[in-house]
Amino acid sequence: MAHGIPSQGKVTIAVDEYSSNPTQAFTHYNINQSRFQPPHVHMVDPIPYDTPKPAGHTRFVCVSDTHSRTDGIQMPYGDILLHTGDFTELGLPSEVKKFNDWLGNLPYEYKIVIAGNHELTFDKEFMADLVKQDYYRFPSVSKLKPEDFDNVQSLLTNSIYLQDSEVTVKGFRIYGAPWTPWFNGWGFNLPRGQSLLDKWNLIPEGIDILMTHGPPLGFRDWVPKELQRVGCVELLNTVQRRVRPKLHVFGGIHEGYGIMTDGYTTYINASTCTVSFQPTNPPIIFDLPTPQGS
Repeated sequence: MAHGIPSQGKVTIAVDEYSSNPTQAFTHYNINQSRFQPPHVHMVDPIPYDTPKPAGHTRFVCVSDTHSRTDGIQMPYGDILLHTGDFTELGLPSEVKKFNDWLGNLPYEYKIVIAGNHELTFDKEFMADLVKQDYYRFPSVSKLKPEDFDNVQSLLTNSIYLQDSEVTVKGFRIYGAPWTPWFNGWGFNLPRGQSLLDKWNLIPEGIDILMTHGPPLGFRDWVPKELQRVGCVELLNTVQRRVRPKLHVFGGIHEGYGIMTDGYTTYINASTCTVSFQPTNPPIIFDLPTPQGS
């Protein structure tokens, strides 16, 4: 398992073992999950909503995978909303508008959003291929005319949309990316290995908060039905060896909802929907010291 780490610190060699046969590559982690996790890696309980925010801190409210089911979600007090994708079922413009209306009624100072694999229309390459390939797989999406979805992210007028990009709010550098390991050919799916690593290598160093749609390997990525971890090993290496954000928020794996830490970075799987697509997992709040001078 070789990694080349040149002077600028970017991981340049993909882990071929995972690329060629991810299922087999995961098995040695499954036999004894505890062995994979050093002692400083552990679960963290969410803080209750009524916990007073410490002085000089910013409160983040984390949600993900709401899948057009936002009506019953009780949203807690906070300063900045982070939504890590799958806010729709298929990325239909009507769904995006409904989500944007919901965002518009929320009181947060900033709302930051990335796409997930269900936001099909946000993935231009996916849409171009869909026309050529399986028209009947997503008929409601295939029926859309290009002018209906060409600028679909511009419908998100009530948020800051990130796609392989960053924004600084209240002094925090926040980067967002939608990519996930290939799974049944949805949007923003890429093969494991170099294709994903190329995307993660776009993440600059010095980021405080990383938003991705899916988890890194070993952190809230266990899928009981498959008896395997499905997180991205290249993302794990990028987070732990190079970028080292204070907070990494994601979703994608509904079964993985919850919080972990590796002793430095806090990992939050904020999936609102359960595995049966019920929007019953509460939003997770997290406080960070506000950078000085902001």
